[in-house]
Amino acid sequence: MKFKPLMMALLASALTLGLAACGSGSNGSASSNGRKNEGSTNSQTNSGTKEDTSKKEVKITFQNIYPDPTDPKYKMIRTVVANYEAEHPNVKIELDSLNTDQQKVKLKTQAASKEVPDITIVNPAAQMKPFVDAGLFAPLNEMVEKNGLKGTFQEGILDYYTFDNNLYALPDGNNIAIVYYNKKMFEEGGVKVPTTFEEMVGVVKQLKAKGIQPMAIGEKDSWTGSFLFMNILLRTNGGPGFLQDVIDGKKTFEDPAFTEAVNAFEDLVQAGAFQEGATSFDYNAGENLFKTGKAAMYFMGSWATGGIEESTANENQNVGVFKFPTVNGKGNPDEFMLAPGSAFAVSKDSKHLEETLDFLNYFLVNYPKEMFNLKGAIGLAQTVDGDFKAAGYSDMAMEVLNLFKDVKGGDLAFDNTMNPGTAQAHLSSIQNLFVSKTDAGVVAKEHQTAYDENKE
Repeated sequence: MKFKPLMMALLASALTLGLAACGSGSNGSASSNGRKNEGSTNSQTNSGTKEDTSKKEVKITFQNIYPDPTDPKYKMIRTVVANYEAEHPNVKIELDSLNTDQQKVKLKTQAASKEVPDITIVNPAAQMKPFVDAGLFAPLNEMVEKNGLKGTFQEGILDYYTFDNNLYALPDGNNIAIVYYNKKMFEEGGVKVPTTFEEMVGVVKQLKAKGIQPMAIGEKDSWTGSFLFMNILLRTNGGPGFLQDVIDGKKTFEDPAFTEAVNAFEDLVQAGAFQEGATSFDYNAGENLFKTGKAAMYFMGSWATGGIEESTANENQNVGVFKFPTVNGKGNPDEFMLAPGSAFAVSKDSKHLEETLDFLNYFLVNYPKEMFNLKGAIGLAQTVDGDFKAAGYSDMAMEVLNLFKDVKGGDLAFDNTMNPGTAQAHLSSIQNLFVSKTDAGVVAKEHQTAYDENKE
């Protein structure tokens, strides 16, 4: 995987956000090409496109993964769409908002029938490659040059969405995985922030004994458990690169680092970390357990910061964050699961390709400042113009910003690295561990068999 560019992007993110937090000027403000805003103080208008699209009625389907009304992205997308429609009365943007796994399944079905929405969501690298190979997406190289859009993205981040020098998607985030915790519930449980994984298991048991739900997860969307498992593997492997070593033939899934990670993960599950019926909670339902103060910890990408920022749990600055700890003394807490975000791609066969590209450009030009205004601008893939502290971001949000400065490397998610067949077997295998305890050797064998059967 292209680790170096992402490191550069994350470091650039930390530096940029740090400068922004100090009230420095922005390099992320996109130009409006000299055209004044029309009808909105929060939007910019592409030059020369309103006239082109005003002659015919156009409907653009915008598939997205922002269905949660408590997430700032929910309001952001509707605000930007409303502004665009006000400026382009002949264009109607139809939102198709789905949970992540629902969207993945729906897109696969649509792709099979060559009926991809005008705008859809893909994940970087290995996950989007099959769609690119199938010729489903339009190149965005020319579009990102308009209105300064390309310059708003952090250095290196677009590499994960580029194949054969063609850019096929634009990300909404560039994140790291962290643990959010409820300070009041920790106090009620008589526990402190764990500095090792073994302490984390102990904290789970103590909270459980006091009738406090230790952790929340939405494992119906199976990537959530995988994301946590991969952070454990990052530690037991002593650093990043386990999956790449498998791909390069240097290791197998039966390596001790992998089985140790399985055992540690099962220790957490068996300690009672997760809510009853975790596999029936989708991502939003799981996250809402934490946001409503019904769970003490939540392991997630820093993209969750915006929703937690305004939640019940964070009243009176009640939410803190900490780095995922070492496991059996292994690993470096400054190495994180890295998450170049889900990204917007455009159907090559869109009936309104010109208008769709125009809207997507407008959407992403306005995305950072709308998210900043909604206190959801932590972990964006684009630079952000604004002083976070002065804007009233919470101590928790500022803590997350500071964590970006500590990043010393890490791994991408399993399904962003491995081929789709192996990734699906992995997701199912890890999801099963929430239901029943399984010998680590069996889990390793499941993974190795899937890899051997699906590798190119």
